[in-house]
Amino acid sequence: MDHSILNTENQKFIDENLNSDVISLLLKSTSNHTADKKVLIEQIEAKKRCKKKLPTWFETKGIYFPNKLNIEQTSSETTAKYKASLMSGNSIIDLTGGFGVDCLYFSKVFENVTHCEINESLSQIVVHNFKQLLVENVTCVDKDGMDVLKQGDQTFDCIYIDPSRRNDIKEKVFLLKDCLPNVPEHLELLFKHSKNIMIKTSPLLDISIGINELKNVKTIHSIAVNNEVKELLWLLERGHEGKINIKAANLSKGVVQSFDFELSEESKAMPEYSPPLNYLYEPNAAILKVGAFNSISEKLKVYKLHRHSHLYTSENLLDFPGRHFKIESILPYNKKQFKRIVNIEKANITTRNFPDSVEQVRKKLSLKDGGKDYLFCTTTSSDRKVVIVCSKVD
Repeated sequence: MDHSILNTENQKFIDENLNSDVISLLLKSTSNHTADKKVLIEQIEAKKRCKKKLPTWFETKGIYFPNKLNIEQTSSETTAKYKASLMSGNSIIDLTGGFGVDCLYFSKVFENVTHCEINESLSQIVVHNFKQLLVENVTCVDKDGMDVLKQGDQTFDCIYIDPSRRNDIKEKVFLLKDCLPNVPEHLELLFKHSKNIMIKTSPLLDISIGINELKNVKTIHSIAVNNEVKELLWLLERGHEGKINIKAANLSKGVVQSFDFELSEESKAMPEYSPPLNYLYEPNAAILKVGAFNSISEKLKVYKLHRHSHLYTSENLLDFPGRHFKIESILPYNKKQFKRIVNIEKANITTRNFPDSVEQVRKKLSLKDGGKDYLFCTTTSSDRKVVIVCSKVD
């Protein structure tokens, strides 16, 4: 950690050049700063990445930023706030603390937070930043979190861990047993120090594989931000052998669009089918990730178009966790009939359970991308290939 970065002149240089071209800055001769220019530019690049993802850090004076890779890998404030809403108590330990975003939000709901980070330099940065953020109930330990547990006997209300999805040779991995640390291998140790374990994993991890790798899984959260799945969150409870609850949450503009169901319900759920009616619904990405295709039909009383289409319909407009559309017309997948019936030159196209890709549909129907019309190319319960022309309902 280069403390000269925090000098007034250097902080001013960083803030004044957030929108500057990096190459131009490197070539430009300046004398109004005392730190290495490359280090200053690294600060600029890292801070720029925080503007939307970590606004609290971006807006706070005197923050020291790690390299941009650390920023890319950390949780967003949006997901960190959601995680912190799931638990509270006296103590929590974050075994893979990183830049400390999750710990900031844990500090708002737990009396005492322990932040473990094996990278000594990053740990020092977090200590400094928490002072700037006026956080006083987080203890930073510059050690491997698993070693902290092995060498002590302290218990916690909750253990949080975000395993690195890269192995010893820096390859990307997705199975929990291949991540660092190997959580399945250390479950006994983890449960020795806490009844509750919270694990963040890649959204690419298959739900069934994760369940097979772990034990005592009580709840799985599929977390999307603006309809893009960012992470899966696994809540384990020592001794739990009951049903697994699935919670899908799409976080957008301060609103949480959610749907909950029990994993065992999905295979038993009996959806009803119908041709397209007045309204069409597309589930949000968090729901699609956890495969609540039948449960959502049964629970929300909406009809499925087809077993494999994962699009839903109703006579009246319903509160549905996803996108809502008013159906304007239903057409066969035929260019001549399409052009004769509707006057559309450009549209937003989605394909679900359909033989052609979006690009193939666009080429066949001679359509440009964009506009106010939405086309859903799909298969109905009678196995008809149709184009559903819709307008979006806000």
